[in-house]
Parts: sequence; structure tokens; C-alpha cells
Amino acid sequence: MHVTRYQRTVAIGLGASLAGGLIAATAGTAAGAPRAAVRTPAAAAPSRPAAHHHKLVGTFTIKRGRAHGKKVSGSYFRMITPVGSYFSNSSSHARGGTYTLLKPGTNKGLRTGTYQPQPSRAFDNNGNSLAGRIIKPTNFENVKFAVSTAKVDPQTGTTVRAPRIKVSGHKLTGDVRAFAASWNKQNFNQGSPKPNGAYSGHTTKLRGKYHRKSHKYSLTWRSQIVGGPFNGFSGLWHLTGTFHAR
Repeated sequence: MHVTRYQRTVAIGLGASLAGGLIAATAGTAAGAPRAAVRTPAAAAPSRPAAHHHKLVGTFTIKRGRAHGKKVSGSYFRMITPVGSYFSNSSSHARGGTYTLLKPGTNKGLRTGTYQPQPSRAFDNNGNSLAGRIIKPTNFENVKFAVSTAKVDPQTGTTVRAPRIKVSGHKLTGDVRAFAASWNKQNFNQGSPKPNGAYSGHTTKLRGKYHRKSHKYSLTWRSQIVGGPFNGFSGLWHLTGTFHAR
């Protein structure tokens, strides 16, 4: 086929135009011309190590409660009425009787991993508690109360585990369902949780703080009272002192 000079000229021009466009497009991309963004998969967030709980087995010695004016320190007990106000113990001078100060018993405090039961004769003839291992029997409305822990809860007859307290970092948690108060020839479970493992009524979980170097601690929980003259009330327990490992 015969190609005229005109056709040859057009073909050469068209080829040059296409080549120039390709070069320009390549140069534009290299110079930073916009192009489709390439997404890279986001890095997975580092997983947090599981909290390590360490059992503290030994004696949580009880620091004696003290009151100076409105300031209360150390270990104490408070009773909360069903409407949320604090009951005034006429046998206490601390903050108008709304605090009952505690003193350590013959075992110096609360032991974990074992029981501290009340004696076979739990009360004297006047109804004063004779359970003096954890705290010294203390006057409450002119009758002494104390606390104990036993394999069988003296109020409900339920088999309960020995007190357990664990530390994670500086925080304390635990199970003191065996904790029971005795007063006026009556027993009242004051554990957390209750003997059946539930946090019924106004019962709260045991919480506390622990200093690993000094071994100083504080524990707080609330336990609802069932039965007796204070049915529906609850006891607020605050223990502080030093932990001694067994």
C-alpha cells in the first residue's frame, strides 16, 4: 500500500503526542501528583498482662482505734440504720458514739487461712462476749461484743471457708464470710460475702490498700445484720494495722 507524505507526517505526530503524554503522566506521579492511598493494617494494641493476685496468709494485726475531737484513726466499727444514718452507741465517746473504737485481741488481729473461733463458753452470765482472739471485747450499749471466725457460722449453721485476703498491686480484696459478731448472747454474721456467698442487702465487697514495703494495710467492708434487735441494720468494719506473714 502506498503511504503518502501527508499520512506519514500525521502518524509521526500522533506517536509523538502519545509518548509525550505518557512521559508527562509518569513525571507528574514522581513529582507528587495525587494517587490512590494505600492502607496498611493497623498494629494490634498490646495486650495487658493479667492482674496477679497474691494470697496474704498470716495475721492482719489491728491498730487500736483512737479519737481526738472529730478525728478518728485506727480500727473501728460503725452501725448503720436501715435509713442510712449512723447509730449512736451510748458506750462510746468517739464522734458522739457513731464510732466504736476497737482494740487488738490476744491474737493481735485477724488471721487468714485459719479460724479463730469463740470459746466453748461464748458469753458470761450478763451476755458479754468472751471471744477475745481478734479484738478485745468492747462495750456496745453496755454489753460487750467481740468477733470470731469458725468453720461453722454460729448464726446460720453454714460451713464457711477460712478468711482469705489477696493483694494485686496495692489493692486488697478478700472473702471473710466466716466473720461473726457476738453480743448479748446472740450471734450475727458480719462477713463479706454472707455465708451463702451472696452480697445480700447492704453487704459490700471487702476492699483495702496494702503497702508492700511497710506491710501496712487497711480493710473496709459492710455487712447487713439479719435477725435480733438490729435486724436490717448493717455493720461497717474498718481495720487497719500491719500484716505479718505466717
